[in-house]
Amino acid sequence: MTEAVRFGLVGYGSGGRLFHAPFLASAAGVAFAGVVTRSPERRAELPAGVPAFDTLADLAAAGVEAVTVSTPAATHAELAHEAIRLGLAVVVDKPFTLDAPAARAVTDAAADAGVPLSVYQNRRWDADFRTVRKLAGSGTLGEIRRFESRFERWAPDREPPAAGGGTLLDFGAHLVDQALLLCGPAERVYAEMHGRGERDDDVFVALRHRDGAESHLWGSWRQAAPGPRFRVTGTTGTYVVDGLDSQEAALKAGRTPAMLGERWGVEPEHAWGRLYRGATGAPVRSERGAWDLFYPAFAAAVRGQGPVPVDPHDSVRAMEILDAARTSAATGETVKL
Repeated sequence: MTEAVRFGLVGYGSGGRLFHAPFLASAAGVAFAGVVTRSPERRAELPAGVPAFDTLADLAAAGVEAVTVSTPAATHAELAHEAIRLGLAVVVDKPFTLDAPAARAVTDAAADAGVPLSVYQNRRWDADFRTVRKLAGSGTLGEIRRFESRFERWAPDREPPAAGGGTLLDFGAHLVDQALLLCGPAERVYAEMHGRGERDDDVFVALRHRDGAESHLWGSWRQAAPGPRFRVTGTTGTYVVDGLDSQEAALKAGRTPAMLGERWGVEPEHAWGRLYRGATGAPVRSERGAWDLFYPAFAAAVRGQGPVPVDPHDSVRAMEILDAARTSAATGETVKL
């Protein structure tokens, strides 16, 4: 690209500060132009030289071309519509919206306005999931029959953060997105949900995919003995990996792609998964974790030089499954899509 895309960020809580700002600041083809936040505390945390704005309109008036919405989930749809009306290309953090009709309305509005729209499903670029996709694509696992995936934490004295909308929406947005990307469209949904406070804190979702594969997905803040991150079973082998991709931990420790360069997202050998064909497993080198690929790809899309990194219609379909999961959990019945 001949000119960097001037990019703004709405919200500077933990999501904006940790999961977006470091990538906007280092992405090729992006000029990080400012943050919308009225909080004095958040403004004090902004990197030197990054201006603060009171509103999206102020950001647009300053010449910004694209914006990321990283605010509480309940505000995503409203802010996305506002950005679209201003003619801004939009990235919406996950969960896209609170339900599928709202997600569909935002997607339709962006299409009608002719502005690029994407959803920040960054965990498509986790090291472990990229490894799963490579193994599946190469035929190493044979035909995938079951995909088991977990985001499980032990936080007995905490509720899930209110900004995420509950565990089904927050963790489930990633779990379902990965399942659909790996195994294709789903035709049936069964779910169980539990909660001790205002929000669900422990969920299980089972998907039956059209090709016959099954996905079993767990999300929990109450699991004292977390299971494997992935267990992917095919007709010729099973891949198992424990623990979470290291990119989130690196960001929380103050490390960024700009600091680490080619070392960003590289998993140590002890974190690699193993490929099993019976009782003995052989280690599989993890692919590089690559959250840093999202914003260069979106900037290229803004310039008309490629597709958006995550098609928003994918996230609409994921929201339909999350809606069905709520229905299933409430009724105890499997929901057909």
